[in-house]
Amino acid sequence: MPASPPDFDATYFRTALGRFATGVTVVTAMTDDGQPIGMTVSSFNSVSLNPPLVLWSLSRDSTSLAALQRCQRYVINVLSADQLTLAKRFAKGNATDRYAGVRTQRAPGGTLMLADECAAWFECHNRSRYEEGDHVIMVGEVEHCGHGSALPLVYHAGGFDLTPQPEPVAEPGAAEPPFR
Repeated sequence: MPASPPDFDATYFRTALGRFATGVTVVTAMTDDGQPIGMTVSSFNSVSLNPPLVLWSLSRDSTSLAALQRCQRYVINVLSADQLTLAKRFAKGNATDRYAGVRTQRAPGGTLMLADECAAWFECHNRSRYEEGDHVIMVGEVEHCGHGSALPLVYHAGGFDLTPQPEPVAEPGAAEPPFR
């Protein structure tokens, strides 16, 4: 039996989705002709621990879609709270200008990554791609990863917003934080 039509419009749906806070990443890679490509992505999730898999998605309308679909490897750079400027830079504008003045380096497998300390990073082989609705879902098999102690940058309600506390907040009257 197919799904029933939604009882809401796209704007209402987007607002509801915005109530879910997410991390902010910049996906970096090299095109077939050796040019750096990258963009800000907030649709990043873990998929599996064994094998280690992550996913992210990209609008079919993205000007970077064709180039990123051809990339066999990429790095997902999880931005730290002090990297708001990078998040904004890689979110808009000309794709070739995004790297101007940005320090990069090679991840252990040779893939282009941001050199500034991110909260975490994942070097991935592009394992599979799925077209769903108005997006393409990329599933990456993590070959190398790392993390620092920096707090992550967070996206919430349509803007860069809250940064999590270094320790979970305890519920009123609780002796210990609710999650460890």
